[in-house]
Amino acid sequence: MARPNKEVEALLQEYADLVSITGGDAYRARAYEKAARAIGGYPTDVSRLDAKRLREIPNVGKSIADKVEEYVRTGQVAAVEDVRAQIPAGVRELIAIPTLGPKKAMALYQELHIRSVDELADAIAAHKLRELKGFGPKTEENILHGITLMHSAGDRVQIGVAMELAEDIVTAMEKVTGCEQCTYAGSLRRMKETIGDIDILVAAEDSAPFMDAFTRLPYAGEVIAHGEKKTSLRTHRGLSVDLRVVPPDSWGAALQYFTGSKAHNIRTRELAVHQKLKLSEYGLFHAGSGSESGQKIVSTTEEEVYARLGLPWIPPTLREDRGEIAAGLRGELPELVTDADIRGDLHTHTDLTDGMGTLEQMIAAAAGRGYAYYAITDHAPDLSMQRMTDEKILQQQQAIQRLDGLNGLARPHKRMRLLHGTELNIGPEGGVDWPEEFLAGFDLCVASIHSHFNQDRDTLTRRLIRACEHPYVNIIGHPTARHIGKRPPVDIDLDALFAACARTGTALEINGQPERLDLSDENITRAKRHGVKFAINSDAHSTLHLGYVRYGVGTAQRAWLAADDVINTWPLGRLRQFLRKDCLREGRTSRPAGGKE
Repeated sequence: MARPNKEVEALLQEYADLVSITGGDAYRARAYEKAARAIGGYPTDVSRLDAKRLREIPNVGKSIADKVEEYVRTGQVAAVEDVRAQIPAGVRELIAIPTLGPKKAMALYQELHIRSVDELADAIAAHKLRELKGFGPKTEENILHGITLMHSAGDRVQIGVAMELAEDIVTAMEKVTGCEQCTYAGSLRRMKETIGDIDILVAAEDSAPFMDAFTRLPYAGEVIAHGEKKTSLRTHRGLSVDLRVVPPDSWGAALQYFTGSKAHNIRTRELAVHQKLKLSEYGLFHAGSGSESGQKIVSTTEEEVYARLGLPWIPPTLREDRGEIAAGLRGELPELVTDADIRGDLHTHTDLTDGMGTLEQMIAAAAGRGYAYYAITDHAPDLSMQRMTDEKILQQQQAIQRLDGLNGLARPHKRMRLLHGTELNIGPEGGVDWPEEFLAGFDLCVASIHSHFNQDRDTLTRRLIRACEHPYVNIIGHPTARHIGKRPPVDIDLDALFAACARTGTALEINGQPERLDLSDENITRAKRHGVKFAINSDAHSTLHLGYVRYGVGTAQRAWLAADDVINTWPLGRLRQFLRKDCLREGRTSRPAGGKE
């Protein structure tokens, strides 16, 4: 079930958009956007907070706290309903297009009387938008791309939304008497970036108690089918969930089958047929006409099923028919990077810029994850909305050095070293915020694109390569700048970027934010061929977000990465050597003697 925080975040963001459409105060709209983001990343369930504690959330004042309380109590907010009533339904439909802002949506409605996505597509085809101020061929191209994004997403949701719901359901099913095993399967277990529906698998002798408990879940909006072996429902948010209950001795075969993918399962069934066997969700059976025909061979565990086919157990993240069967038969499957391999997070934020947690809160949460090292990388000053200054970042640096302890002594978190970095903004020409002599004082620098996404391909490519060539840029953050289902990747020559990263010793980020997962698994695979190293980071803006590393790891696994491909699985000494980028700094500004080792 979606956390109440996420529901409130969506409501407040919608309210901010509606305020913008109706010509309301821009500062007010911005205030609601900031509050929405703060609540979405807040670690405590807002439905359990009173008005006083709600106002302790950054950017949440009395008015917003009152609206949150009203929503928790009644399921709606009168002020939101009032402003919704002022906006035609057609305009609200247009706002759903990822690349179309609220003000342009209102202009299309008022000037051209467009009230649906289909009408908008027709108007673009007839070049009608070019008659409006602020619209032109590039705007038309962007809107068409947004419509394509919206249609391709369909009813799919980001992995974080699906995972939260799936884990909640698994927890509920595990409490039902008779449950021997329970987990999620399907594309979620394979860690795909978007999920069409959720598959839950239970091993039990009696299915009835589970089917009944499943239909009584608080978020079960519509029961689509209710049977002995399978029950399907649609949640109030429109997500489809299937529950299957299988006999305990069929668990392994069922888990393999319902995890998929379809293409992977076709390959395993072909292997079975070649060995005169039959593989199904019930087990691996003898085939043919002999006396053994129809007898079950194995079915209890996935490992048994794969072993009988002559394969090692294949991790779910590899089961996409991308060569994993052939590699398994040759004994050449990689030892994939895992969550346990991650020694530290190299891209996180605090409330000094746009984060929700204090420096101390973020450090404590990172230490609780058992990290060996942890980097704070707040935004640099070129993102003016963050109001960073030289003085602020230097004060933070002093605080981090104090918390880390002089020469590593008397640290509050003895097992974890602290690194001070920054997330630089890659400007339109490829420059970054601070001069080299200032950046020499940081342990590491992440550099990312945050604007000017519509530059031409050559300009964008040169821009990123110039950032790679900077002697103090260590990691390119969320390299394609995509927001899944909302903003497409920037148009760059990826192979040229990957070659530049390999040449300069610059890592590429695998950003674990569920709306980013950037680089994607396909692009990670391409980059690895160039010899690129990677950093799997959370890009956390609250303590809750530190867990997003799991999605980055899943994405890395889908690209067949091993631990050694990822710089934040390395010991601190090896990591520091990589961060020095000596090949670029030779003859240039050297790292000051004060740099921590």
